[in-house]
Amino acid sequence: MSDNSGAVPPTDAFEDLLAGNEAYARSFSLKGLQPIAARGLALVTCMDSRIEPLDMLGLKQGDAKILRNAGARVTDDTLRTLVLAVYLLGVDRVMVMPHTRCRMASVESDDAVHDLIQEQYGVDTRSLEFHTDNDQLGALRHDLERIRHHPLLPEGLPVMGAIYDVDTGRVEPAGL
Repeated sequence: MSDNSGAVPPTDAFEDLLAGNEAYARSFSLKGLQPIAARGLALVTCMDSRIEPLDMLGLKQGDAKILRNAGARVTDDTLRTLVLAVYLLGVDRVMVMPHTRCRMASVESDDAVHDLIQEQYGVDTRSLEFHTDNDQLGALRHDLERIRHHPLLPEGLPVMGAIYDVDTGRVEPAGL
């Protein structure tokens, strides 16, 4: 039922997804899967839909905790989640993996993103911090250090940086 505002009822906008879930639920096979990371991995990567985190690393459901955000940045929320994952969910190593041709690494600054959104959509986003950085390796180095030196994460926690190439499917260690 639609109201007079012309807005699409929420369930109509998501009907395709609910139908997809019905098909998924009919053959659901993950019942009983434990909430721990079976392979001890937390992967911080981008929300980009070209990234298939499990497949690209030879993992299966339940092997890793996947943390995704724009640009694969280690934000305060990422650190909070890593602390929980290490102490409560079996994580004993962390990989941070941004990717090639990332929009968040191709803009000059947060200001440029704010300006673009304001100009194109009329929305003022300056209350948000997007963590853009066109020096992708420098940003990755910074993010790895945030994890390595976080006072609530175990000293010596193995932390690795890598870059995923969206054109070849290869993961290249960053050596940082």
